[in-house]
Amino acid sequence: MKKLAFSLTVCLLALQMTSCKKEAKKETEQEEITVEKKQAAFSLQNADNQINWTAFKTTDKVPVKGQFQKVTITAGGEGETAKDAINNAAFSVPVSSIFTSDTSRDFKIKKFFFGVMDSTELLSGKLVLENDSIGYTDLTMNGVTKKLPFNYSLDGKTFTMNASMKISDWQAEKALDSLNLACKDLHKGADGVSKTWDDVAIQITSVFK
Repeated sequence: MKKLAFSLTVCLLALQMTSCKKEAKKETEQEEITVEKKQAAFSLQNADNQINWTAFKTTDKVPVKGQFQKVTITAGGEGETAKDAINNAAFSVPVSSIFTSDTSRDFKIKKFFFGVMDSTELLSGKLVLENDSIGYTDLTMNGVTKKLPFNYSLDGKTFTMNASMKISDWQAEKALDSLNLACKDLHKGADGVSKTWDDVAIQITSVFK
């Protein structure tokens, strides 16, 4: 009789311990489900990012404006301040997202400019802020990585940067000549000379939400 009572007691204790373990496991799993990842105050990926550029044609240097409509933040891009989110953020920009309000021009830039370059389906780089007004990006294009300096400002949640790049710094003269040939008549000015300039002005604006 005593052996039976002892056996029942052991069984009850074992069941109770198993039940406690299951309850503890359920509580832990519930905590893991309900605990959400803390969101950074500023996210560059979620910001309204606009990449505008201005190229130039003819001897009179007539501006041709366009933009890239897509950018992906590939590393970093988050922080408790806008500056933290921007500094050291890596990005990639597909050249297929180019837009100039002229489908024929878009096609020519993709095919006869970027299409002539080496491995340039994407433009990529990393933003580095050196102080409160200047920075640079290590921009990769045409298989060449080159430092592109820029000036910038931060006004509340709005980041604006301006840069001027020379296509020849990325060894892309062949691509520039190819584009000029494809647009020969369209890039002629009053003097009859067809010219596509080597420099491109870039402006990037990011408005954080």
